[in-house]
Formats: sequence, C-alpha cells, structure tokens
Amino acid sequence: MPSSATAPPPTTEALAEARWQASLRSVQQRLRAGRDRTPLVLPDFGDQHEEEVPADADQAVPYWLRLAGAWGWRFLVLAAVGWVLLSLTARLAQVIVPLAIALLLAALLSPAVQVLRHRLRLPASLATAVVLFGGVLGAVGLVTLLVTQLIDGTPELSENASAGLRQIREWLRTGPLHLSTHQLDAAVDAGGAWVRDNRQNLTSGLFATAGASFQILVTAMLILVVTFFFLRDGRRLWHLAMIAVPRRARRPVLEAGNAGWLTLVAYVRATVIVAFIDALGIGLALVLLRVEFAFVLAALVFLASFIPILGATVSGAVAVLVALVDQGPVTAVIVLAAVILVQQLEGHVLQPLIMGRAVSIHPLAVIVALAAGVAVAGIVGALVAVPIVAVLNTALRHLMQGRQPAPDAVVVTADPTP
Repeated sequence: MPSSATAPPPTTEALAEARWQASLRSVQQRLRAGRDRTPLVLPDFGDQHEEEVPADADQAVPYWLRLAGAWGWRFLVLAAVGWVLLSLTARLAQVIVPLAIALLLAALLSPAVQVLRHRLRLPASLATAVVLFGGVLGAVGLVTLLVTQLIDGTPELSENASAGLRQIREWLRTGPLHLSTHQLDAAVDAGGAWVRDNRQNLTSGLFATAGASFQILVTAMLILVVTFFFLRDGRRLWHLAMIAVPRRARRPVLEAGNAGWLTLVAYVRATVIVAFIDALGIGLALVLLRVEFAFVLAALVFLASFIPILGATVSGAVAVLVALVDQGPVTAVIVLAAVILVQQLEGHVLQPLIMGRAVSIHPLAVIVALAAGVAVAGIVGALVAVPIVAVLNTALRHLMQGRQPAPDAVVVTADPTP
C-alpha cells in the first residue's frame, strides 16, 4: 500500500509570482472587455520606489533676493536707456534746442494765430506770417531800446562804479581790516598780471564768440522757420507723427500729446504773466529810487523769470548791485527788500493762482531739470528744461490714468490746436 506524500508548502516567491500573474490576467481581461476606466495600479514588490522630482531652482532662492534681482535688472535697463537718451540729446543739442525754443514760441503765439484765422478769416499761412513777423519786429524794437539805454547810461555808471571802488578801497584801508596801501597795490598788481597772462585766452574766447555769430544767425533762422510750421501745421504734423506709433497705441498717445500741449500753452502763458508782474514790481521800485538802467533791469527781470528759481535770484542780485554802485548801500538795501517782497509774492500767490495744479511740479524736480538743462545746453537748456518736464509729467499721467487734467485747474485757458 503506497504511502501518501504531503506536498511542500509554496514559498513566498511563488506566492508573489502567482499574485502577479493573477493581477496581470485580470488587467488583460478588463482591457479586452473595454470596461477599464480606473488607473492601472501595480503591486508594490518592495524593491521599486517612485523617483522624487527635484524642486525648482528659483524656489531655492529667497524671496527677497528674487525681488531685489527683478527690480535691479529693470532699473539697470532704464538707466541704460536714460544714459543713451541724454548722450543723444547732448550730441544733437544744436538741433533739439532750436526745436524746443520753437515749440515754446509756438505755444506763446498760437492764440494770436487762432484769432486771425477764426475771427478775421485769414488763411493759415497769412495769419502765421503776420503774427511771426509782428513778434520779430517787437523783439527787435525792444532790443534796440535796451541797447540805446545801455549806451547812454554806461558813462555815468562807470563814473559811479569808479567812485564806489575808491570808497571800498578807502574803507579797506581805514576800516576794521586796516590793510596798508602796499597790500592794496599788490592785490591790484596781481589782478593786472592775471589779466596779462590770460590775455590770449580771453582774446581767443572773444574771437570764438565772433566766429560763432554766423552759427547764431543760422540757429535763429531755423527757430523762425520751425516756429512758422509749428503754428501753421502743428496739428497735422502731430497726426503724421502717429504713423510711427503702433495702431493700438495711437489714440492714447494722441490724446496724451494733446494734454501735454494744453499744459505747455498754460505754462508759457502763466510764465509770461508772472514775469511781467515781477518786472513791473521791481521796475517801479527802481524808478521810484531813481536807479540807473531801471528799464533795462526790468527787462532783465522779465527775461530771467522764464528760468525758475535761478532766473529770479540772478536778476535780483544784478538789480541790487547796480543800485549799490549807482545810489549807495541804503538804496541797495531798499531794492533788496523790494526784490524779496516781489519774489515771495510770486512764489506764494502768483504761481499757485495762475498756473494751478495742472502744471505744478515739485521743487526738487525743477532743480534737477535745471541742472540737467544747464549741463546739456547751458542757459538755453535751463530755459527749456522745466517746460519739457511739465509736458512729460502731464503726458505720462494721462497715459497711466487715461484722463486729462481738469479744465478748471488752470486759470489761463489753452487752445488744444497748436
């Protein structure tokens, strides 16, 4: 009778293999039947693990460092663009400065052209020519009057200046400094020696100025021609310039330019009114005190007032010095008080009242603009720097906010058509 033998128990490997085969057959059956809609899950055999995905490298950098880097490279790009623009402006100053002056003149004369065109029904070219020719005649007549007064009053002023210098020398010798005659003569001799040593440089500078007269004449003609076309075809030229702007941005840029033109016209008109009031106040004080060159000094105050801060200070100092030389220290002190009073009236009453908020610029921005203008184009750069900043300020605010400044923000109204 055969003995029955017991089968050995299956091993762990055999059981795992059996489970794997059963799972594989089940999956194959489901796939063939088309009923499988669940993700495939394979059994875990203990020796296979899911590979970990490494984290993004940017996430390993601290947030403050990533933020500082983003600001940093954008700032470097803007600084590079600004440097390129300033370099191009400095190289093309002989072209850009006349264009800027012509734009200021167009903003100043455009109301008269509009009156002749719309009320008197004159053609555009004739109205522009009449206004421009009349402005040139007025400027030439004013310059002639100023030069005549300077020529007539220079001898008397020279005598007063010589007497003033003698008084100063006597005060230095007998006053608290107690300088000896030998020391004063040595100082005068040193000044004369410096003039003799630098005579060649001074002479060459005079010759260079005389040689540049032709360039000044050409620049003046360029300003007149450009002003004529700005007055006659300003709106059409601005619309033609929009061809270089992408189609989507044409309307916002066009409206921003119109808003900037409104600001420029308001700025120029307000500056003329403020400069006239300054010249009138200081001129009356000089006339009442019988100071020589009162009309010339008033004209200097008027012209210098177009340069904010610096112009009023320099013209006031010149008026005080002339009063000191012509009438003495008491009159000079009275003129100084009149200059300070007029400037305070201008800064705290006239400027806020006439210009309004639409062309208001922070004093720091004015000082920076003046410094940049002087560095690029000298006195002319200082003349046009602040109006350019005012126009850019309005245009950029219009682009960012999508609206123009309130019409009642400027006491002096402006015509949107140049």
